[in-house]
Amino acid sequence: MSEENNKQNQEENMEELTENEEQQEEQEEQEEQEEQNGEQEQVEESEEQNSNEEDEESYKLKYLRAIADYQNLSRQNAKEKADFAKFAIEDFLQEILPVYDHLKLSIKSLSEDEEKSPWVEGVKHVLKQFKEILKSRGVEEIKTVGEKFDHNLMEALDGKGDIVVKEVMPGYMLNKKVIRVAKVIVGDNQDK
Repeated sequence: MSEENNKQNQEENMEELTENEEQQEEQEEQEEQEEQNGEQEQVEESEEQNSNEEDEESYKLKYLRAIADYQNLSRQNAKEKADFAKFAIEDFLQEILPVYDHLKLSIKSLSEDEEKSPWVEGVKHVLKQFKEILKSRGVEEIKTVGEKFDHNLMEALDGKGDIVVKEVMPGYMLNKKVIRVAKVIVGDNQDK
């Protein structure tokens, strides 16, 4: 019986060893699984952190774009205001320039005796002041007689050629913008 007991004890010991080995393997598998889960959690945390960084970068870009758009809008508004102020008197000039032109014409048609009269001297002084005020506001008369015809600044009423021989009505520019074209008669160089 003792042999049988020994055998039985050996079998029980073997079973215990096998059970211990299985438990150890299960424990190792469990530790390995936990380690993989920990790595996966780290990867997920890393991805979440990268996602947060990408969102933060996206918000920064949107913020910078919004600031740039605002600055562009501010510049455009300032330019429009400056242009408005620069050309606001254009309508007024359209009404007053004919008066200035008529004053100039009234002086041109006078005889030599009439030009010496005191009232003519007064009108000449008024014309000089008128011209200075217009110039200070950015208004300048378009030069025509003797100049080459420029269709952007002049309108030819008569003649053929490319040189202006006579000005019928003066033209004006306001801050380098044509507000009234000069009406002229053109001819050749020989007509001069």
